[in-house]
Amino acid sequence: MKESRTAIKTVRAAQAFSRRGLLKGAAVAGGTAAVLGVAGEVGAPYIGTAKAQTTTWKIQTSWPGGVGLQIFEDWCNGIVEKTGGELAFEPYGAQAVVGDFQLFDAVKNGVLQAMNPFTIYWAGRMPASVFLTSYPLGPRNPHEWDVFYYSLGGLEITRELFANEGMYYVGPIHHGANIIHSKVPINSIEDFRGRKMRLPGGMVAEVFQAAGAKTTLLPGSEIFPALEKGTIDVADYTGPAVNWALGFAEVTNFISTGPAGFMSIYQPVDLMDLTVGMDAWNALSPEMKQFVEMEVHVYSDMHHALIQAADLEAWKKFEEAGTIITRLSQADVDKFTELAVPRWYAWANKDKSAARIFKIQLDYMMSGSLGYVTPDMIKGQTLNL
Repeated sequence: MKESRTAIKTVRAAQAFSRRGLLKGAAVAGGTAAVLGVAGEVGAPYIGTAKAQTTTWKIQTSWPGGVGLQIFEDWCNGIVEKTGGELAFEPYGAQAVVGDFQLFDAVKNGVLQAMNPFTIYWAGRMPASVFLTSYPLGPRNPHEWDVFYYSLGGLEITRELFANEGMYYVGPIHHGANIIHSKVPINSIEDFRGRKMRLPGGMVAEVFQAAGAKTTLLPGSEIFPALEKGTIDVADYTGPAVNWALGFAEVTNFISTGPAGFMSIYQPVDLMDLTVGMDAWNALSPEMKQFVEMEVHVYSDMHHALIQAADLEAWKKFEEAGTIITRLSQADVDKFTELAVPRWYAWANKDKSAARIFKIQLDYMMSGSLGYVTPDMIKGQTLNL
C-alpha cells in the first residue's frame, strides 16, 4: 500500500543519509560519534560538520522523576555530540517550564521547541489522540503500535493532525504498561465502585467511571501528594520502576494488574511521543530532519527496554516493602470489554480523523494476525467514517 511504500522510502533515505554522513565525517577532524549501549548514548548515528552556531531546542518531558526522567535527560544530553554540534536538546522535567497540560500550547506558541508528553493528555482537545496511544482492551503490544504507525499509515495521519495545530509529530515513544496503586485491595472490577481514582482522562476514565469509580484527572507529579492527603485512594500511573522512585510504596499498600501476561488491560502500551513546533522543525536541514526521525525511532526502542529492565528490579522492591500484588481475572477482562467497546465507537465518532484511525486499528485487531476483536463483540455498533 501507499503508506508502506512511504515508510520504506523514508527508512532507505535515512539510511542513505547516514552513509553520506559517515563518509563526509571521515574527512572532517573531530567529526565522529558512535552509538553506545548505554542510556545516555543510544540512537541513530549522525556525523556532520560542526557549525559555528548550535541550534538548541528546549524540550520538556512528562516524566516527573525516576528512571524515565533519567533516560530522557541522558538521551537529550547526547544529541549535541551525535550531531557534531549542529543540534542540541536542552531537557526539562515535568512542570519545570509549564504544567503538563500546558505543553501543547507551549510548543505551539514557541515557549518550548519540543515536548515529550503522554499522548493521551490531548484527548480533550484532539479526540483522535485517544487512538494514538493504548486504550482499554485495544492493541496490546509495542510491536502492534509500531505496525500501526510505521506500516499502516498511522504516522502520516498523526502528522497531518499535529500539522493542523502548527506542530510536527516526529514519532511515538514506548515505555510500557500502566499499573494501579491503591490503599485498599482491588481484586475484581467490582472493587473499583465508589473509589476515588486518578486516571489520565479520555476513554480510560470513562471506562472506569462505567465500572463505578469516581475519577479525577491529575498529572504524574501530583499523584503522590493526592494519595498522601487522601484526596484519592486509587491511582493509575506508569510501571513499577517510575512509581517506586515517586514513592508510591509509602502511601499505598496494594498494586493491581491484569491477568498473567496482560499487565494492564486499560493502558498496556502507554505511548509518549516527541512533537516539535513547526517553526523549529522547518529551521532544520533535510538531513537533520531525517536524523531526528531516525533517532526518535531508535530512542523509543531503547527507552522501552531500559524501563522494562528497571521494572524487574522494582517489583522486588515493592514486594520487600510489603506491597501486596493482586491480579484481575479473565472474567474481569470480559466485563471491562463489555464496557469498553461502546466507548471505542463513541470516541471514534467524535470526528472523522478519530474514526479513520480507529478503523485501521479495528481491522488489525479483527485480522488473523491478532483476533482480539470478533464480530459478536461489535454487533450493533456503527462507525461514521
